[in-house]
Formats: sequence, C-alpha cells, structure tokens
Amino acid sequence: MQNTPVKSLIGEEYEVEVGPVAHGGHCIARTEGGRVLFVRHALPGERVRARVTEGEETSRFLRADAVEVLEASKDRIEAPCPFSGPGKCGGCDWQHAKPGAQRRLKGEVVAEQLKRLAGLTPEEAGWDGTVVPAEGDKLPAGQVPQWRTRVQYAVDAEGRAGLRKHRSHEVEVIDHCMIAAEGVSELGIEKRTWEGMASIEAVAATGSQDRQVILTPRPGARLPLVELDKPVSVLRVHEGDGSVHRVHGRPFVRERADDRTYRVGNGGFWQVHPKAADTLVRAVMQGLLPRKGETALDLYCGVGLFAGALADRLGENGAVLGIESGKRAVEDARHNLADFPRVRIEQGKVESVLPRTGITEVDLIVLDPPRAGAGKQTVHHLTDLGARRIAYVACDPAALARDLAYFRDGGYRVRTLRVFDLFPMTHHVECVAILEPVEKGR
Repeated sequence: MQNTPVKSLIGEEYEVEVGPVAHGGHCIARTEGGRVLFVRHALPGERVRARVTEGEETSRFLRADAVEVLEASKDRIEAPCPFSGPGKCGGCDWQHAKPGAQRRLKGEVVAEQLKRLAGLTPEEAGWDGTVVPAEGDKLPAGQVPQWRTRVQYAVDAEGRAGLRKHRSHEVEVIDHCMIAAEGVSELGIEKRTWEGMASIEAVAATGSQDRQVILTPRPGARLPLVELDKPVSVLRVHEGDGSVHRVHGRPFVRERADDRTYRVGNGGFWQVHPKAADTLVRAVMQGLLPRKGETALDLYCGVGLFAGALADRLGENGAVLGIESGKRAVEDARHNLADFPRVRIEQGKVESVLPRTGITEVDLIVLDPPRAGAGKQTVHHLTDLGARRIAYVACDPAALARDLAYFRDGGYRVRTLRVFDLFPMTHHVECVAILEPVEKGR
C-alpha cells in the first residue's frame, strides 16, 4: 500500500487577525479553520495577508510572512533597512516596530515565558516589567543603533558578502548592515569579492582599535589576499577540526569592561553590544553585593569578565573559581586574571568539573550559561552549595524560566529580575536574575 504524499502548504495565503507576540520574533495568528500561524513582519492587533513559508497539511503549526498589511498597528513604522522584510535578511525581527514597541514586545515575551515555564508573575520575580535600553540606544523611530560589534557574513557562490535569510542557507547580498557597529562597517567587507569563502566574521573591539576578520574557506579553497579599508588581523577556520589559526596580526582583540582590559582570542565569546559587558557587570554586582573575603564561583566564565569583577571586589582574602569549557577561553581567562592570585580557572563542562572540585559551600555564584541554560542537574548541585546570593545571566528567557523553576525546587527564590535590550531590532534580550535562599518558614 502506497503512502499518500503530504501536501506542502508553502505559498498558501491566509487573511488573518494577528494575535500576541511569541518567543522567536513572530506573532501568533489563526486561520478561519483554526490552524496556527507563526507570522513574521507583523504586529499584534494587525490584519494581514500571510504567506506560508514552512509547513504541510499535517504540521502542528505553519510559519508565515506578512506580505501585505491590511490594517496596521499604531506601533508600525517603515523598516529603516532596505534588506528587512518578507523573504529578505533574517538578522532583524522588529525593524518594522517603533523602538518603544520593540521593548514592550520583548517584555511581553519574558513575562509569558516566566508564567508558562516557572509559574512566576513579574511581581513574584521582582521585576517591574520594563526592558531597559542600553545607554545611547534610545533613538527616535526610524533611527537604528549601530551596536553589533561582531557580524557573521555569509558568502554566496559568486563571492558576494551578505547575511542569511530567515531559517535558510540562502544569502541576502547587502551593501551595508545598519545595526553593525561603526568599527565593523568601516572595514568594508561588503565592498569586495570573497571568492572561495563560505563566511567571514568581522570583529571590532570595544575600548581598543583592534579589528579582526575570521575567514572560513569553502573545502579546498585558498585564502584570498585580504586588503580592507582599515588595519585588521586575519584568522582562518581550519577545514578539518574547526580550529582557528592566525594568518597575520594579533590572534586576539582587546576588550574593555569594568576598568579592566580583557584579551579575547580566536573569535572567542564576548558580549556583542559595546555597552553590554559593563551593563551586565553592574547589574550582577549590584545584585550580589560582594563582601571582602567571600568565596565565589563564576560558571561558564568565558575569558573571565565576571570572575575579574568579583575578584576585584572580594579583596586579597577572597577567592574565585571559574569554570569554562573552551580551551582558548580558559587560556585567555588565566592571562586576564593573572594579577589575582586567589582566582583559579578550570577547563571543562560545568556539570563535570564542579562535582570534582570538592567544593561543598560558597558565598556567591554567577552563571552565564549558553542559550540552552544550565539544566536541572547543574541547578540542583548549585542549590546544595548554600550561596547567599546567585546571579543568573541569561540570553534566552525560556531557558531562564525553566532553570528558575529548578532553583525554586532547590529552595531559592528570585529576589530581582532585570531585563536589558542589548540586541535592538532583534527578538533577543538579556536578563539578570538575582536569587537568594527562601527563608525557613516562608
């Protein structure tokens, strides 16, 4: 008996009323038949014609683009970027929304994730519901902050640089990215041809003039001679194991935060917004209120940003242990924090290294896990250490909410939550939750 092929609905169009915002840069709508659509380029309350971009007759939901706005929201503006819109660049989600509306939408997403996954209202999380813009980012509608200090360009078959379309390997060729920081734009990546390259990452450090491009060649391709508009270091990604090697210039950039300089090598992780590192350090330290002589953990510590801030405030009798899985990041962290004799950095996954340390108690914990979150096992280990305060830095509100529920099971409550708009025009936010043990009898 032959299986009947499932009919694709790609290209089908529906006229729909747009409902609430959802996590991921889209809004929810339903067709007259009750089918759920995740619609990009729309805003809550609008009436739009939505064209399906993904899905079949048997799919639980369909993805779609708003290709015509029939009744517009008062929050809608003309997208400032010519490469933003249905079927175009997938980098920005909310170019078509006023800046204040973008932050309001992000706040609604955080509130919804907290309620659904942690059973918390904003009040119970110690959050006033606001999403705070970074210093200098509060601009009038139609103006775009140039915040992205690291841009990953894709390269098409003809060697032209661009950005990927939403949920696609297709390249939208561009001549300028509006959200790119000035230090990235001035390199002129989009002006030249990149034959044989699969991608180019451009990095413009904050607090130094260091500029870097990291080239990923297509299999068997030779590196081009890189001549850009500004002095720049060049690195390449090795075809075999994905390791990064220096071609010329420094293998690292120097970043600046909390009155310290941090070396970040081989395209390693650093906050993308130029104000992000200082903003997050300030929020974490204000929440933890470190005391001289205390002990602290910095988990998923990267090149040592929070470990350095903690060590500086805990004094010569305090101690900090950082744990990081990336080998190069660990080397950088040890270099960056070499002037603190009571800081130790261990390499490996947090869930593997932490139990081996033999640590049974600690005063303070900072964790800044990857997008997937820390997870149940790690959270339960942390709640057994009896920290008086824990700072959780999160780039994904869903992962944060899941982990906050695990912390609650381990006897910790959220004292305060702050939400920062460190990724304008996109759906991403950064959260800092401060947790403390629940008082006995509460």
